[in-house]
Amino acid sequence: MKRKVLITGFLATALALPVEAAAPPFDTPAPVAFIKDLSSGAILYAKDADRRMPPASMAKMMTAHIAFNLMKKGDLSADKMCDVRPETWQQWHGPKAGSTMFLSPGEQVSVRNLLHGIVTLSGNDASVVLAECISGTEPAFAALMNAEAKKLGMANSHFGNSNGWPDEGVTYTTARDLATLAAATIEQTPEAYKEYYNQESFTWGKTMGGGAPITQGNRNPLLGKVAGADGLKTGHTEEAGFGFTGSAEQNGRRLVMVVAGLTSYNQRIEESVKFMNWGFRAWQAQPLYAKGKKVANAQVQLGDAAEVALVAPRNLAVTLPAGIAKDNIRVKVVYNGPIKAPIKAGQHVADLVVTTGDTPPQTMPLVAEKAVGEAGFFDRLSAGFFHLF
Repeated sequence: MKRKVLITGFLATALALPVEAAAPPFDTPAPVAFIKDLSSGAILYAKDADRRMPPASMAKMMTAHIAFNLMKKGDLSADKMCDVRPETWQQWHGPKAGSTMFLSPGEQVSVRNLLHGIVTLSGNDASVVLAECISGTEPAFAALMNAEAKKLGMANSHFGNSNGWPDEGVTYTTARDLATLAAATIEQTPEAYKEYYNQESFTWGKTMGGGAPITQGNRNPLLGKVAGADGLKTGHTEEAGFGFTGSAEQNGRRLVMVVAGLTSYNQRIEESVKFMNWGFRAWQAQPLYAKGKKVANAQVQLGDAAEVALVAPRNLAVTLPAGIAKDNIRVKVVYNGPIKAPIKAGQHVADLVVTTGDTPPQTMPLVAEKAVGEAGFFDRLSAGFFHLF
């Protein structure tokens, strides 16, 4: 029978003082706010982070996420041409259709350009055209969005369309779920994330009459204002207010933040910049284990080895309040064990749980250092015999 196995210990540092690591204070007028350090798994701040709310155009992150993964798997080409159906254009052009890429009826647009139109320009038209191009209809694409949300553990999210347009409450999410989605895009498809989310502007369409090219800027309030900012997506409707899911990386620390329900465009800029700067300035990283460093051993069930080494899959660090001594960092390795063979090298089989003072626990993955095969017939027979007695 498997059981949860704990391996506990602590890390002490020289010249450490007996000071508890209290979370630095922060205040924001945003009704909903959430920020997480992806480098350590630490949640730095959460304000009504599980409240269901309309995502507005932040829903487009899921549309882009699905396209990125399809391209990564080779099931979708960035060069594929998509048709702008006249019916789709009719629905998604003009002042009442919100943000637009300025597509034209009957034109063909590549997946690559549609993604720029979605990510940089927040084009409602681009989102629907891409959804129809991938799945045939927007409702069919929404089914893909919901399946992916379930896969990612976005338990409080549901999508009724590809662009976040108000739909009487069918489409909803939470700040925590939006941060989960952002993290998944960054970690699963880093090349596509870098290519599409960091653009300052994009040009598509032509003006009426003069036919001049239309260039629109990225609405990301962090770009050019916070060092290392490179994503993600704003959102605004009358119902949702002004929201933003953003990310930035500084000195190896990657933060993801969400604010929602703000009252103006300028307030969104001010609060987003303030929030992200607080995340970097009020907190510090303390290295724990370098990539590949052995942390502990785990017992193996019915394997050709009795144990497997647990190692850090990347450089692991704990996030502490700035200026606090790094005193008695307590670590705990947790896994359901013994771990049943076979085990692949690099497989996530355990977690490192770190606690410091009164800050919330920080959970980081540990992976198997080497592959462990299944035990042979006689070894399995012997193991069964000893289990009986």
